[in-house]
Amino acid sequence: MSETSELTELYSAIEESARLFEVPYSHDKVRSILTAYEDAIPNSSIAFRMGTGKRYSSDVDWRFTVPPGDVNPYTVALAHGLIESTDHPVLSLLLEVAERCDINFYGIDFGVAGGLKKMYVAFPPDDMLRLSTLLDLPSMPRSVAENYDFFARHGMDGKQIPTLSIDYRHRTVNLYFNGLPTERNSVRSILRDLELPEPSEQLLTLSERAIGAYATLGWDSSKIERFAFSIVAEDPSDLPVPMEPEIEKFLTGIRHRAADDKFFYYVAMASTGEEIYKIQSYYRFKPWLNPMLQSDSAESQDR
Repeated sequence: MSETSELTELYSAIEESARLFEVPYSHDKVRSILTAYEDAIPNSSIAFRMGTGKRYSSDVDWRFTVPPGDVNPYTVALAHGLIESTDHPVLSLLLEVAERCDINFYGIDFGVAGGLKKMYVAFPPDDMLRLSTLLDLPSMPRSVAENYDFFARHGMDGKQIPTLSIDYRHRTVNLYFNGLPTERNSVRSILRDLELPEPSEQLLTLSERAIGAYATLGWDSSKIERFAFSIVAEDPSDLPVPMEPEIEKFLTGIRHRAADDKFFYYVAMASTGEEIYKIQSYYRFKPWLNPMLQSDSAESQDR
């Protein structure tokens, strides 16, 4: 199959995802993103994502990987007008990470309605970062350092960080951690420490299966905005609880996933006390591109 026909099919799948979730489809925004990164698309791992709650219900997100190279993907986005140029430190953070750390690959998140939203960076499986390394970055939100005691109390200060993502629209950072204890008492302790409500039975059941967790922090507040757990399964039926109805409807209606796909389910609690559920499945899957799967495989041998 030619690259042209593959790209045509990708556009069709993206438009289909918008129709299934009944959100506006901005072909111009989608085209501008795929055009900007057209050299990376043919060999990318490509995933689609959606979630519950007001923040996630108005869009469907797609994600693709970008290999490290001579040009930082942030520079590409800026040159193509995909993100706004400001003097806010959110714009310099990715450049600082690239200058100081080895990069396995980058990723781009965009909405079918909203355009480019996030960039993420994945570190090599044998050279993941520690929290202390990120604290030295001048553009890192102060809230990370302000919550260092929280991270230390729950053992995150010494854990590996496989991935970091930057949300340019909401001006937040996600810090992903591997190897956290996720039994019920540990999860309750984390959420209690964040002064959040008692988690539901569904959240506790899912978090027991988590392979990693992440915290969302911003520049405008010292609060951790969300704390989430990541669950991976071969198939949605492998989950220990039923999926949220809107997620199940979306997933069963969208184009079939890749044959060797991995299915990610995320459960989070926001600082408002709202529980949020998100799904990630794949249009095209390349397992060697996912540091969370690689690290999970390595850790499982030690359990």
